[in-house]
Amino acid sequence: MSRLLDARTSQNASYQQSISSPTPTTPAIFGQVGLQCINPGGSIRVQFTATTTISFPGAATNLAVFIYIVRGTLISDPLVYSATLTLPATAPVGGPTIIPFSVTGSDFNVPAPLNSQLTYSAFISSNSSSPLRVGPESLNAAAYSDF
Repeated sequence: MSRLLDARTSQNASYQQSISSPTPTTPAIFGQVGLQCINPGGSIRVQFTATTTISFPGAATNLAVFIYIVRGTLISDPLVYSATLTLPATAPVGGPTIIPFSVTGSDFNVPAPLNSQLTYSAFISSNSSSPLRVGPESLNAAAYSDF
């Protein structure tokens, strides 16, 4: 039977239009959680969701936004998930197109952390700084064990 070890939320922006930040061309953190895994026993599994909302400028072409989830605090730490959002060819061209970008994933057979805490971080980047991050933005994660 599975046992919940911990669940956490990192909320960067709670509402749509609560931020207006260019999407960086190098990965920047937008969420981080530390999951307490004290005496986990058995295999550890982590399930996570991340969301951000992007405003693409009118008449945008060839724009992509990337989300990366790592086990750790740095973009160079082990990558456990990545996803890409591209502006659909059918998007309206008269003004900005606002698209929510949400991902769900898992990290399976995670080694027990030496300091009893697993840290997961969500990063965002784009191939252009013209897409705006407009909120909401968050990272949620839960750790489970078999014991």
